[in-house]
Amino acid sequence: MPLALEGKKAIVAEVSEAAKDALSVVVADSRGVAVSAMTDLRKQARENGVQIRVVRNTLARRALSGTPWEILDETFSGPTMLAFSYDHPGAAARLFKEFGKQQKDFEVKALAYEGELIPAADLDRLATLPTYDEAIAKLMSVMKEASAGKLVRTLAALRDQKQEEAA
Repeated sequence: MPLALEGKKAIVAEVSEAAKDALSVVVADSRGVAVSAMTDLRKQARENGVQIRVVRNTLARRALSGTPWEILDETFSGPTMLAFSYDHPGAAARLFKEFGKQQKDFEVKALAYEGELIPAADLDRLATLPTYDEAIAKLMSVMKEASAGKLVRTLAALRDQKQEEAA
């Protein structure tokens, strides 16, 4: 159904606004995926701080023009779904990776992060980024191991010193 000029302008403004605050963008093709599965995907996206928009290619090009996401223009062919990550740069990539395992017709076309175009084959590059909580947990475990190791070395040095004094 053709959109009126005002409707197109509104879509361009919404997508442009969404792109402004995004940490990363993932472009996908969802042809052949059931509506119920897409509804579940949208629900998961909202829960993970990801906004999904299905946009006509010309409107997407216009909306992303002048933004760091302009590099995605080459990927806009056929049905285009844009996913903007707000809370974590890897949120949309992780979500689409899991969804793609369940839905064989779902295809990720490309990703963009910090002005760099990432091919779909490198989806794991963003999908495997640790979340803030995971990164803190890893840091704490490293710090805990380091402090525990230092404590063990200190106790061993004290034991050796006591043995030398006794001898």
